[in-house]
Amino acid sequence: MSTRRPPPPPPGQNPPRRPPPPPPPSAAPAQGQPLHASAPTPAPAQPVAEAAPAGPALGLERRPLGELLIDEGIITHEQLAEALSIQHLESERVGESLVRLEHCTELEVMRGLGRQFGLPVLDKLADAEIQDELCEQLPIGYARGNLVLPWRLDADDDRLDVLAADPLKLDELDDLATVYDADLEVTLIPPSVILELINKTYSKRTKDVDLEQKEDEYGEEDEDILHASAEDAPIIRFVNSLIFNASKSKASDIHIEPGDKEVVVRYRVDGVLKEVRRAPKGHLSSIVARVKIMAGLNIAEKRLPQDGRIRRKIAGKEVDMRVATAPVSHGERITIRLLDKSAVMLDLDTIGIAPDHLRIVKETIHRPHGIFLVTGPTGSGKTTTLYSALSEINTPDLNILTVEDPVEFQLQGISQVQVNAKIDLTFAKGLRSFLRHDPDVIMVGEIRDLETAEIAIQASLTGHLVLSTIHTNDAATGITRLVDMGVQPFLVASSLVALQAQRLIRRVCPHCARAVAPDPKELDEMGIIPEAFFAGEQCLKVPVREEDGTIIPITAPKGYSLPPQGTLWAAEGCDKCNGTGYRGRTGVYELLAVTEEIRRLAIRNASGAEIKRAAIEQGLRTLRDDGAHKVLSGISTIDEVMRVTAEEA
Repeated sequence: MSTRRPPPPPPGQNPPRRPPPPPPPSAAPAQGQPLHASAPTPAPAQPVAEAAPAGPALGLERRPLGELLIDEGIITHEQLAEALSIQHLESERVGESLVRLEHCTELEVMRGLGRQFGLPVLDKLADAEIQDELCEQLPIGYARGNLVLPWRLDADDDRLDVLAADPLKLDELDDLATVYDADLEVTLIPPSVILELINKTYSKRTKDVDLEQKEDEYGEEDEDILHASAEDAPIIRFVNSLIFNASKSKASDIHIEPGDKEVVVRYRVDGVLKEVRRAPKGHLSSIVARVKIMAGLNIAEKRLPQDGRIRRKIAGKEVDMRVATAPVSHGERITIRLLDKSAVMLDLDTIGIAPDHLRIVKETIHRPHGIFLVTGPTGSGKTTTLYSALSEINTPDLNILTVEDPVEFQLQGISQVQVNAKIDLTFAKGLRSFLRHDPDVIMVGEIRDLETAEIAIQASLTGHLVLSTIHTNDAATGITRLVDMGVQPFLVASSLVALQAQRLIRRVCPHCARAVAPDPKELDEMGIIPEAFFAGEQCLKVPVREEDGTIIPITAPKGYSLPPQGTLWAAEGCDKCNGTGYRGRTGVYELLAVTEEIRRLAIRNASGAEIKRAAIEQGLRTLRDDGAHKVLSGISTIDEVMRVTAEEA
């Protein structure tokens, strides 16, 4: 048995632990053929495969990777010097440093390594090409840790095709040759691509639990299941698969709901619930017990609601989960909220705020004092907006404190306190204590009562910037809500700087969106002038403007395209979006700057409707107006914006 693995690297590159001797000239591979081949090289599996160009003599480029990339015109000498200067500090290879510095791509590094080692390179591979059964002999942790994946076995020739992101993993390749008792054909592929393939391949091998067949084996009172291994306990595998698949589907919530005869599992994806699984009612208590154990809850308490947290690494990503249980008529129901830190972009520039609004928001949060309120219902992205604002202003010269319920994401350089009702640590008490800690900026998760509101206003009037949220449908009623709590109108008017209402809308899937001619009546309801729209002219009733009043032309963001003139995108449905026609979400926003006119209305205790009318006269762009801008930009659809902003109809 021989391992067809790469030869030693050229001078200047990190050597392998056990470098093999160089191959004799007679064994030099043909262009693109792996080294040490004793059997004919099979035809590439995919048209995307490309052979590494042959170098002199042995078909290898015996020079360092950086020089090869310079010769190809991919990087400059200065960029290579920068990468070399930091690679030792970061304990990484020069190729990794170049990619991290964005001087080149992973694929360009792989092609360079292919030239060095005479190995073929793939830029992608369909997961359908991978023989799933090969993964049964290789733990997923080994595959992820070493970025290797066996994908095709030729039993007749005892040849195993292996994908690898690092040609210097010689010991690991030897291990694979031993495990599969086969010669190896190594193909290089970018690290991010192989990691995605590993996750997809192993997720397909996750066995669905046949709870129907296991019903007699694991009764409701069988406590052994709570301590069994994942290989032996169907309930454990069932719960694990629910969490894994929810994360893979980018679901924000898992709902486990008991019915009369069955347990229904639903995921909330892009703000919409969809049913994904059903299980026999007889397994409800075992499923609930498993989740409670994972969340550190009391499995014996079934009469009272409980809250807990789960933290797991899923597909290489840290995912926090908030768990809530509640006794309902048919048993205990569970809701699990998934908080994928890697999926959240805490950047004001990327959450969909229009340029004119963004300018005002940034001016507001850079003020030394005042209150900035974000309003909207639960699940409208308020916390993400506040975190993005804090990330924008988080510098070493500011002391930033937050009190939250709960702390969803840890922010570096910011002191965060979590509300704890059990010890009577409320928003008001946390906020009051902050005033003794010399804060510059205070973030309060939510203003729920008069005490919290009064302390927040006191803080803003004594030289602190306060960021918070409040539950109202639009920005104007955020002002009246504070007055309804019992705050004096003149204090509200004196402290508020701006309020931003928001909702989340689904993005249309760019892979399957179809162009349709919209109904002129719907255009008018959206704040779009039908005649101007069909003529290809500026058609927004409330356009986005520069600071000098110039209208900003409508453009499509990266990854999207403007629909043809006279049409808008409509949702269709494809494999990329699981047939929904939508993929991902963005925000629609309504920003109310508190001007002198708005202050006068607040002081005389005007209604929310009066304040909103005055703001519209001053150029307020409503949620639906902002949605119209996103529809014209090719980001979403009329149907989606109308669904989310139905209260404005």
